[in-house]
Amino acid sequence: MAFQFVHLEAFSRKGDSKGRSTAFVFGEARRDAGASVHVANPSPPVGVFGVGVDEVERLHDAAADVAVTTPKGGKPRKVQKSQHTLMTVVASHPHTMDEVRADPGKRREAEEWEQRTVGWLRSQYGDKLVSVIRHEDESHYHLHAYILPDDPAMRANALHPGQTAKATVMAAGPIDGEDVKAMNRRGDVAYKAAMRGWQDSYYEAVAIPCGLTRLGPQRRRLTRAEWQAEQVQANALRTTLNRAREVKRKGESMIASTKEDAARIAEEVAAAKAEAARQLAAAKVATEAAKVAQDKAVAEQRKARSMMARVRQEAARVREATARLQRLPGALRSLFDGFKQSKVAARIRAAVDAEMEALRRTAADAADRANAADAGRREAEARAKNLRENLAETGRELATARRELAALRPPEPECTPGISTPVLRRR
Repeated sequence: MAFQFVHLEAFSRKGDSKGRSTAFVFGEARRDAGASVHVANPSPPVGVFGVGVDEVERLHDAAADVAVTTPKGGKPRKVQKSQHTLMTVVASHPHTMDEVRADPGKRREAEEWEQRTVGWLRSQYGDKLVSVIRHEDESHYHLHAYILPDDPAMRANALHPGQTAKATVMAAGPIDGEDVKAMNRRGDVAYKAAMRGWQDSYYEAVAIPCGLTRLGPQRRRLTRAEWQAEQVQANALRTTLNRAREVKRKGESMIASTKEDAARIAEEVAAAKAEAARQLAAAKVATEAAKVAQDKAVAEQRKARSMMARVRQEAARVREATARLQRLPGALRSLFDGFKQSKVAARIRAAVDAEMEALRRTAADAADRANAADAGRREAEARAKNLRENLAETGRELATARRELAALRPPEPECTPGISTPVLRRR
């Protein structure tokens, strides 16, 4: 067998003509002695999804005990025990348990089928799916699912797509003057269409990815060769889908990796921009400070040149006075020799001595001021030299920051035809 098998059936607390009640269903699931005589060596079920069998039975019985129905114009009353209150789904895989135990590859196939079947059940029934178990003590790998209605009347038939479709037709009444039989036939058509849709949804979600066919060979009266050809086609389709999923996975992984790389590059670029901005701001501060220092140095140079000019003028006056002093002794000596005895000569000598002392003091002060001015000039020249060196170093740092910023600028993405992943291009 390499085709899908999935079946649903509802049960009541009273039981059907074969004596299968909800209590019997739960006992068979647990492998109670009286409900598992068809199994040679019973073993406990394996939980696959939701709660265990005992908890499912407790939830069902508690809800069924308080379930009520309200007829039109009547009072609410408890539902009858003959009403279906439990929906079950059985799904089986073509592999036998012996094959699954002996072949790791077939075990992986069965486990994938199991996961997809549980996912399909959850998509069909949502929170109403309370448990899925697996029996490993029968011939084939198979699952049992238990669904509890969530309406006040616990109508399990509302979970049956075929019965729901037929009930809708019957509730709408006859059309075009049809009789009851014709309306019932139309209801049967709706029933079969709804069940085909239910089976088709399982086929698309589970069977196709697992390499199973929709129907077996006997109902369609296929020859062995035709059936084998359909199985080969189903396996090829599964292989193709697996390859497509792998390509998709690799593509998504590549896209995610590219996004991570792009995000990391963007962070690095942002950090580089921030560092460049910081260095640029520091450079601007240094430049402004250099400009202020330059202005101060220029002012000091001007002041020094002005002082040097005054010193030169003072030095010229000193030289002129010195020359005058150098000429004065000869003249005074002549006067002194001519008027040595005169009181006038004494007064002149005293006046000359006083003027000589004043001129000496003036010359000494002028020399001191000249030395101070020369020292100020040398200090101003040293400051100007340091300023020029600082400005040159600042210019070199600005050029280095611009080169680093240009090197860290992210490349522009370009798209290669047929590939959605961006390719980085250097500018």
